This record gives sequence, structure tokens and C-alpha cells, in this order.
Amino acid sequence: MSIEDTDRHHRKVLEKLAGESLVERRRARRWGIFFKLLTFAYVTFLLLAVLGAIVEDASRITGPHTALVDLQGVIAAEEDASADRVSEGLRAAFEDANTKGVILRINSPGGSPVQSSYINREIKRLRAKYPDIPLYAVVEDMCASGGYFVAAAADKIYVNESSVVGSIGVLSSGFGFVGTLEKLGVERRLNTAGEHKGFMDPFSPQTEEDRAHLNQLLGQIHQQFISVVREGRGDRLGNDPQLFSGLFWTGEESIRLGLADEIASAGQVARDVIGEEEIVDFTARDDLATRLAEKLGVGAAKVLSHALGISAPAGTLR
Repeated sequence: MSIEDTDRHHRKVLEKLAGESLVERRRARRWGIFFKLLTFAYVTFLLLAVLGAIVEDASRITGPHTALVDLQGVIAAEEDASADRVSEGLRAAFEDANTKGVILRINSPGGSPVQSSYINREIKRLRAKYPDIPLYAVVEDMCASGGYFVAAAADKIYVNESSVVGSIGVLSSGFGFVGTLEKLGVERRLNTAGEHKGFMDPFSPQTEEDRAHLNQLLGQIHQQFISVVREGRGDRLGNDPQLFSGLFWTGEESIRLGLADEIASAGQVARDVIGEEEIVDFTARDDLATRLAEKLGVGAAKVLSHALGISAPAGTLR
């Protein structure tokens, strides 16, 4: 190897070493930035959690007020509108010594009849325990099915002219793929212990006996729903034959049918009906620490990806 080739080789080696050193320094700098940001985020998280708890407690220290509890979305276990979550807010509202009235603000298409029943019963229990504190349901966009099951326990139901109210019925839906399997040449192998254990299996034919049993079950739940509505609304309920058919109406029409009482917003009810314009929100929500942890988790993942030099398609980190 000539001196010229040797020099060229040495230069390449030096260039490679310099490049690797530069990459290593960049990587170390990225990790340094990452850990500094992580430490800053952690300290910020702790401070905000403490401040949030203080602010939340302070917000409850007030004079006479109207208590507000939101019921938003599908009524189901583990959801924001679960019986546990809504009942927690209602109990806090009624137990506050400064509460003069409670507004349950509803915007729900319905959901579980069991969860709806739990909330309805808890409202009745609280109204009996605190007879001087009225509870009014205020409907926003929708109060249908399970949402109305809950609202029926209120002293009065207030709606907007364009609210959707009603759907007093029960349904069970699904699909059947028996013919599809036959066309594909697929054999369904379902083994059960119990004559009806495969009931409602989508890949097996539905028998008349199965259909009759399901209709009986739905009918029983429907009658329970009707009884709750009749008990809650009493003489205010109209005699329209379509009332319990599963149909729904505008808020304006629901007043004519006796499903609702008047047109008013939550602010109007607080001011003009309860007589306490100041509204305090008692809706049970995840604490500030939990909400911050979720957001910080996403932020930390983004910082880590940048620190490691990882690129990801837009929208994959959420």
C-alpha cells in the first residue's frame, strides 16, 4: 500500500470516528433534554395536582347555591354516565349544606336499563332523605330511553323546544350469518351443556321458542320502564297510545304529551325556579392528577420518540 493510499485510509478512519463521535454527542444531548423535560413535567404535575386539589376544595366553599350534576353520553358501567359516577355526584350535591336545589343536566341517548334503574332509585332515595331539596332534570339535546328512565325520578323535567325526548321502549339487535356459512361451505360446531345455552348465537338458526323467550324478556323490561315513568310522572302523563311505543318527540311536543313540564335551560331553572343563580358543579370526574397523568403520558412518549430519533406517522401517538 502506497503512502498516498495509507493517508487516504487514515483520513477515512478519522472521518468515521469523528462522525460516530458527533452522533454519540447528539444522542447524549437528546437524552439529556429528555430527562430534563421529564423532570420538569413531573414537578409540574405534582404542583398542578396539589393546586388543583386546593382549587377544587375551595370551589365548594361557597354560600347558598344550585348544585349541578351532568349525565352525558351512554349510560353504562365504566362510562362517565355510569350509575356509580352519576350517583356519586348526586350524593355530594345533596349532602352539601349550602345546596338549595339540584339540577341533573341530561344529554343521553340511553343505555343500560340496569344502570339507569340504579340512578333512578338513588334519586328517589336522596329526595326522600332531603325532602327540602328539589331535583330538576334539564334536557339538552337528547333525553331518550335510559336517559328518560332517569329523568322520570325528577320533580320536574325541563327541555328545549328542539330537544329529543322519549323512546320509552327496549330493544335487542344482532345479525344472523347462517346462510352465509352455508354458501361458504363452513360447518358451525357449537357444543353446549344446556338446551338453550346457544341462545342468540349469530351462526345458528333462531327458533320460534328462542324468539318467544326473547320477546317475553324484552316485554318484562319494557313494563318495568313503563311503571317507572307512570310512577314518576303521575297525572301529568298524557293518554297518547304511542307514548310507550318507542317513538320520540321534540321537547315542545313532549310537554303536550306530559313527558316534560316546561321549556328552560339550566341557568333559567337555577335563577327562576330554585332561586339561586350561582351554580356549583358536583359532577364526579377523574381527579386532576389522573387527567394530567394521561396528558403527560402522551407528551412523554412524544419527547422520547424525538430523543431516540424515532419518527412516526402523524396521528399514531395519541
